[in-house]
Amino acid sequence: MNIWLIMFIGGLTTFGMRFSLIFLFGRLEVPETMRKALHYVPPAVLSAIIFPELLYRANSLDLSFDNVRLFAGIIAILAAWFTKNTLLTILAGMIALLILQLI
Repeated sequence: MNIWLIMFIGGLTTFGMRFSLIFLFGRLEVPETMRKALHYVPPAVLSAIIFPELLYRANSLDLSFDNVRLFAGIIAILAAWFTKNTLLTILAGMIALLILQLI
């Protein structure tokens, strides 16, 4: 099958799912329990993406002092806690990783 056709169908599917939610926004009443539950989705997804990158190296758990990603992640967590600013958190983590890799 042609790769462009697969990409086009995937794009249409993604667009259709997102557009349907945007189209129904305001027309459909979302229960309060569902609304509260949806607040936990972004942190859960972000944690599932980030923590394996911080903790695993070469398919094994790495909690050693040689793991610069873990230290940069801890610095980013501290920056997030104190600043409560997403951009500063990302910058602090990236700068920490760069400096720790150079040392």
